[in-house]
Amino acid sequence: MKPTLVLVGRPNVGKSTLFNRLTRSRDAIVADIPGLTRDRHYGHGKIGDKPYIVVDTGGFEPVVKSGVLHAMARQTLQAVDEADVVLFVADGRQGLMPHDKIIAEHLRQTGRKILLVVNKTEGMRTAIVTSEFYELGLGEPCAISAIHGDHVGELIELALAGFFPQQEEIEERTEKYPKIAIVGRPNVGKSTLINTLLGEERVIAFDQPGTTRDSIYIDFEYHQHHYTLIDTAGLRRRGKVFETIEKFSVIKTLQAIEDANVVVLVLDARNDISDQDAHIAGFILETGRALVIAINKWDGLDEYQRDAVKQEIARRFAFLDYAKYHYISALHGSGIRGLFPSIDAAYAAAMADLPTPKLTRALLVAVAKQSPPRGGMSRPKLRYAHQGGSNPPLIIVHGSMLDHVPETYRRYLENTFRATFRLEGTPLRIEFRTGYNPYANKKPAPLTEEEARRAHSRRRRNRKKYGR
Repeated sequence: MKPTLVLVGRPNVGKSTLFNRLTRSRDAIVADIPGLTRDRHYGHGKIGDKPYIVVDTGGFEPVVKSGVLHAMARQTLQAVDEADVVLFVADGRQGLMPHDKIIAEHLRQTGRKILLVVNKTEGMRTAIVTSEFYELGLGEPCAISAIHGDHVGELIELALAGFFPQQEEIEERTEKYPKIAIVGRPNVGKSTLINTLLGEERVIAFDQPGTTRDSIYIDFEYHQHHYTLIDTAGLRRRGKVFETIEKFSVIKTLQAIEDANVVVLVLDARNDISDQDAHIAGFILETGRALVIAINKWDGLDEYQRDAVKQEIARRFAFLDYAKYHYISALHGSGIRGLFPSIDAAYAAAMADLPTPKLTRALLVAVAKQSPPRGGMSRPKLRYAHQGGSNPPLIIVHGSMLDHVPETYRRYLENTFRATFRLEGTPLRIEFRTGYNPYANKKPAPLTEEEARRAHSRRRRNRKKYGR
């Protein structure tokens, strides 16, 4: 097993910056704003032949007993329970704070291996900046600069001392699973849905819009199938996004959609289906991701309200006729069991391998049943088709005069291919490629004197013969 390193500390001491340095990524949102990170954020790193797992946590406020800060503290304590090594990060420029002493006392009670990390020490003398941190009784402090990378390699070597992972275990854990992004407007129940699926409070679910700020990747097993769930921040209308933090969150959510294989769009049945829901669905369609739609908070609605919601969904999402709809309650778990068969079907369709002979036969059957309309003096000719990509499936059709194929015929071919290969839950793209004509726009060679004389004689004979 890979050793797990958990970053713990006060808000704004540089834990997320260190997380990005240890994972060599930009996965964690970094800004000079306290309390930016809230949920546990997992990442993978490697130094030499030694791999490890890094867990970023929110600012640890162990004395707060309610609200979002209390939920963040619970998340941090859960991460510490999973840790092999706790990296207690402090701010070398602010010095030792009373809050650091409280955190140190809580960490000491866990019995975990603790390394005291003094961050932001670039340009400072190590002996001076670390001297007061000996008071915590956690051993010799490690002075680093996460933003510049100073002494970070030495810190990793010290943290990994004594861990020797087996090579076969490393290769087993590098397998990639289908990525399922849970997206939607703020406060529709995305985090609650993930916690219900996992059977634990893995991410903070709070009755307050904007609780989730980062995109959280979580490995998950359901009925012996492995997935990676992605909890995302809620997407509001562009005109209502003012804070810098929320702008970062929106970017992370859009990146998560593009990174996912299947997107579960969560709607709130108790609030009106809005234009923003349709805009989010439109972005998912543009990115070409497979889609499953979950209408949450379905419990408690009477029959009239349910009919009204279904009619509104049918009106706004008519362009998503390929997606499956599920009516669920994330809080109580009703209807969730049917989500994963649809997710599996959408993933299989998005990654389907479409053989060229079968595609060409389906194309010729479709053309025989309904030929494309004429474009000018001639009719487009569709000769053969092959697959050009997946997630979403791309079918490339070759022929002549294909520039004149109308959009209605393209949709006809999409429906034909979708029905033939049972491509449910994923958009399908068709690209037309007209064959190259080597004689197009090529001027004929000038006639020789003998050829011109013979052509003139032929024209004279024809005039005498046919009277013209």
